[in-house]
Amino acid sequence: MKKITILLILPCFCFCMLACAQKKETGRPAHKLVWSDEFNYTGLPDSTKWSYDTGGHGWGNNEKQYYTQKKPENASVENGVLTITAVKENVGGANYTSARLLSKNKGDWKYGRVEIRAKMPKGRGLWPAIWMLPTDWQYGDWPVSGEIDIMEHVGYLPDSIFGTVHTGAYNHSIGTHKGARTFRSDLSDAFHVYILDWDENGIKIFIDEELYFTYANEKKTYREWPFDQRFHLLMNIAVGGDWGGKMGIDDTVFPQAMEVDYVRVYQ
Repeated sequence: MKKITILLILPCFCFCMLACAQKKETGRPAHKLVWSDEFNYTGLPDSTKWSYDTGGHGWGNNEKQYYTQKKPENASVENGVLTITAVKENVGGANYTSARLLSKNKGDWKYGRVEIRAKMPKGRGLWPAIWMLPTDWQYGDWPVSGEIDIMEHVGYLPDSIFGTVHTGAYNHSIGTHKGARTFRSDLSDAFHVYILDWDENGIKIFIDEELYFTYANEKKTYREWPFDQRFHLLMNIAVGGDWGGKMGIDDTVFPQAMEVDYVRVYQ
């Protein structure tokens, strides 16, 4: 009877030890995958998961690109990778084209963990981003309803990655935005995993499991914490703009692409 009891207990003990080890290693409880795109198909981005923002009106930042829709030269999937490409060409009065994909009303979440494995484009004047905006704009127009920048990169700082949040109280238009910067020497040569952990207590942003930015919920008003609503994901390459074009645009680098291996959302 003792042998049977020991045999029954041993698998449970091993499972608990494994779960504890996983929690200790990642610093978080296990999450369940609720939405993903592994890009294991060929053609345009999956229309059940992604839509397009289109146009060339500057996007509030004096950007120089025209965002196209369903144009493979700017957004396509092949060999397990989504490629978003900025091209030097004249469309809609702009001198460059690119793509801006969004999951709005196809992937919207309140809290969770978002993981994106991606490789950056290379060149002065490029401004790739992986970020989130509110789906319902519950508290009003930008920035009051919030913005979460999981990853921003500007080509004239080739070794730098930025994670930032914007709210009514904290945003770049009044010089109070909250964010941090970290460094990698191979951002355009290798894939890295960009991660957001977001719950009711705060936001944490990582690269390759390295935590480099934390924004705590101050438990005040929506002006500090609008992040209790649904948000959706965006991925794009801007060209030029107030930040991306601060040091000019190198026209010799085009075309340039951001490659995305996968997008995974856990809750």
